[in-house]
Amino acid sequence: MFILVLIASIISLINAAAIVSRSQSYPSSQPAVLGPKTRLTIGNKVIAPDGFERSATLVDGVFPGPLIAAQKGDDFAIEVVNELQDESMFMSTSVHWHGLYQNGTNYADGASSVTQCPIAQNHSSLHTFSAPNQAGTYWYHSHYSVQYCDGLRGPLVIYDPHDPLAHMYDIDDASTVVTLSDWYHTVATVLRYVIGHNASSSLINGLGRYDGGPMSALAVITVEQGKRYRMRLISMSCDPNFQFSIDGHNLTVIEADGELTEPLLVDQLQIFAGQRYSVVLAADKPVDNYWIRNLPNTANASYEGGTNSAILRYKGAPEVEPATVNTAPTNSLAETNLHTLINPGAPGIPEYGKADINLNLEVSVVDGIFYVNNVTFKPPTVPVLLQILSGAQEPSQLLSNGSVIVLEANKVVELTFSTTGLGALHPRWKNFIDRLTTEWNGYTIYVSYIVFRIITQSMTNLSPL
Repeated sequence: MFILVLIASIISLINAAAIVSRSQSYPSSQPAVLGPKTRLTIGNKVIAPDGFERSATLVDGVFPGPLIAAQKGDDFAIEVVNELQDESMFMSTSVHWHGLYQNGTNYADGASSVTQCPIAQNHSSLHTFSAPNQAGTYWYHSHYSVQYCDGLRGPLVIYDPHDPLAHMYDIDDASTVVTLSDWYHTVATVLRYVIGHNASSSLINGLGRYDGGPMSALAVITVEQGKRYRMRLISMSCDPNFQFSIDGHNLTVIEADGELTEPLLVDQLQIFAGQRYSVVLAADKPVDNYWIRNLPNTANASYEGGTNSAILRYKGAPEVEPATVNTAPTNSLAETNLHTLINPGAPGIPEYGKADINLNLEVSVVDGIFYVNNVTFKPPTVPVLLQILSGAQEPSQLLSNGSVIVLEANKVVELTFSTTGLGALHPRWKNFIDRLTTEWNGYTIYVSYIVFRIITQSMTNLSPL
């Protein structure tokens, strides 16, 4: 939990770093593409993705990390090697495969001190798992404290050779994976103690500019007139959400967080931390350059000087920055308009409060501390993983009273969330539901506003071995 313990002068001192010129900016290129059986080397390197030079924690020396690409049904075997050296940042690490269910392989999920030990310096860990029934857009990131804010994050895509929506697009490859991220000039070991520290810049495919900084290189996505592109948008944000749009172009949403949706036309969409959308872009406009806009929900955010922006460039257009004008959206995405392409149907009686188990969870925030039903998270004195290895068998043994809700198997469970002191639900509550369904080998069936229904099945053995 963030605690405000530092003053601005200390942060300013730590922030001191050199400003680099445009010619020294991080190169504008697509990340390398790795297969499902590969090695990720975690190390430190000085980069300047927005023109500000700082040491970062990277995968294979690049930000964002390399794209991991697999085909539906592939097995994964990914070795994570810790070669971290910079003592101003975290020296241990872990990697989580965000969005993959890990049914039966929770030991490969990368949650340090929960399902695996952190990977120590000069050590490695092999993650073997499968995702036989999943295809779509995912990502990977450090699950060690707030380390991924220092750069350990990258895309992961599982392609479906029998995608039922393949007729809607012509191009779907590494060039159409679009990563959206915040970037900080302060290292994460300091950020973890600070409440309300805004990102220094927003990056698209690892490049951007910050207010008052140099005119560093921006990401360029090249398209050919007449082609249709499946753009896989991945928010690797540590904190802000983004409003994403492309000047003069509509976008057709066809996937949300690994689930295919009925096609929905929008001209702007809001994307929160950890969320992913696939949108189809029809390159049907005159050959030119168009601004790609990605505005964070931070105070005074703008597009001044090319901040929070990238470039959509048609083949044949001059290599210059766009002159297109930002216009107010008229058809923004409303998530309630998204419907799964294949609806499995909700379990149980289709009425509110008629599930086998009905839970009401009140979420509140007091002085920056989150509570659920007046209980806040307190880390156990002994890590969960060590408790399991020492013989703990029941979930209620792992955390303090009120932090664990035990569900019976083979029951329909309805969760109702209410909030106090929050502007809106964070998508991590959705991730919480994902985690529930993973741990109990269930699956999310029904979602309506802030009411969730799941059906539980037999709980997996807690043993990580």
